[in-house]
Amino acid sequence: MKQFSFPKEKRLVNNRQFKAVLARGRRLSNGLLTLYMAENDCGYPRLGVSVSKSCGNAVVRNRLKRLLREAFRQSQDSIPAGFDYLLMVSPQWLKKSRTGKAARLPTFEQVKGSFLALVQELTRRDASQRE
Repeated sequence: MKQFSFPKEKRLVNNRQFKAVLARGRRLSNGLLTLYMAENDCGYPRLGVSVSKSCGNAVVRNRLKRLLREAFRQSQDSIPAGFDYLLMVSPQWLKKSRTGKAARLPTFEQVKGSFLALVQELTRRDASQRE
């Protein structure tokens, strides 16, 4: 079970690390998430999460961050190692419905599926560019 842990060295923790991924990373977005992916020298994947205030109050933002971290933690064996991943939630997805009620948060399955699809598409694009 150690392979599915999420220790501090597998996280992007400071502003310099986030800016490095944004500067040299490739970006892909779908309706739910935006993924920035950049190579690192660590040999293992690292995750950074950014959820803006426009996504909701602190309770909503923290819930989204927990969903993103758990999707990453459970997917570590199926994503390429040696990359930094920066995930951002699209605030458009969380807009209020026409009735004025708050939008429902995405489920864990939606978040995980979206994350894996974005990683797969970026790695496919990267492989085709190298050929």
